[in-house]
Parts: sequence; structure tokens; C-alpha cells
Amino acid sequence: MKILVLNGSPKRDLSDTMHITRAFLDGMNDAAPQEIETIHVIDKHIEYCTGCFACMHNGGTCIHDDDMRGILEEILASDLLILSFPLYNYGLPAPLKALMDRTLPLSSMAMQKIGDRYEHVGQASFSHLGYVMICGSGFPNSKHNFEPMVAEFKLMFPENHTILTVPESPMFNAPEAAVVTGPRLALVRRAGRIFAETGEIPAETVEEIGSPMIPEEVYAAIVNGMNGK
Repeated sequence: MKILVLNGSPKRDLSDTMHITRAFLDGMNDAAPQEIETIHVIDKHIEYCTGCFACMHNGGTCIHDDDMRGILEEILASDLLILSFPLYNYGLPAPLKALMDRTLPLSSMAMQKIGDRYEHVGQASFSHLGYVMICGSGFPNSKHNFEPMVAEFKLMFPENHTILTVPESPMFNAPEAAVVTGPRLALVRRAGRIFAETGEIPAETVEEIGSPMIPEEVYAAIVNGMNGK
């Protein structure tokens, strides 16, 4: 399987969330060797979408001649697209948001009704793609936290999507927290193996991955203490 990872964190490989993503990919490799490419979005030249819709009228050519053209080709050539990113203001970090906005050339202006909503008709074939969202957050739990981003991801990719949300994610960059982060990463790795073998992750595993690693009150107290509060 050809996997394209879009790392939306400005921290690149040092991203808290990338610890989770690497564990997931290790699990997929445990099931079978995978072809994996990672793009650190912060390093790419991606202009903002101007909303001119030229690409939706001319067959998919954007007015901007930047790195996005090559990224679109890589997306279409992949079997699985993994968006790995920290939660910023309940949504995507700006570089990754700019990238997603620039996927507009994959769609045309024509619309079709799917269920009870309308979608743009594609200008390219990407029905073969699967989509995984791996999102970390510095908050102690998932309540009233990830919901906007989860809803957005489901609307962007209504088919073949898998979502992992992980609170307390800064702990993955803290060596002293290995006693709790180690087992959680092992769980994510098992989830990756199961996903590679079956194409899905059991709901109870997803829920366990998204649960706090330490009591949320303890985590909040540690964070507040580190900030001198």
C-alpha cells in the first residue's frame, strides 16, 4: 500500500502527534511492508486559494504554480492519505488548512446530490483513496474539544475514513512520561496493524486511544505548574 502522510505540525518530526502517527505506521508495517512518504507541509510553498474557481472550470489547473501541483499528483497516486496534525483553535493548523483549500482542482463546479446534501462532481478519480485523521491535543480530555475537527473531516471525506483523536499529546515528547505513553503507543501500534489487516479499527480501541493517559485533573495540574500558575 502506498501511504502519503501530510504532517500539519510546524514542529515537523518533533511534533507530539507524529509520535502517534509513527506508532500507527509501525503497526501497519507489522502487518505488511508499506510504501510510506511523509510531507512536512510547513516546508512546502503553498499559496492561499483565492476562490477564483478557475481550476474548477478549466479541468483542474490552478492559477498558482507552486508545490501544490506535485502534492495533488502524489495524493492521487496514493492508496491511503493520513492527515497528522495538532489541534489548532479546534481545527487544522494554517499550513495544512491552506493545503486542503488547494485541493479544489480535484472538483468541478457541477454539483450532485448525495443523500441529503450536495457535493461537487470530481474532476479526478480518487475513489480508491482511504483517509485517516490522527489528531493530538494539549487539553486533558476529548470533551468539547475535537468535535468540530471530527465533523469537518467527515464532511471532507465522507467515505473510507478513520479518525483517531488523542488528548494529553504533549506527554509523548516528555521522556519522563514514558511509563504511560509507552503503553498508549503500543496500543496505537496494534491499531495500525489491525487497520492494515482489516481496513478498520474496533470502536473500543478508538475510544481507548482517545482516553486520557493520566487523570485529567493531574495532567491539568502538571501543565499549570509548568506554566507557573
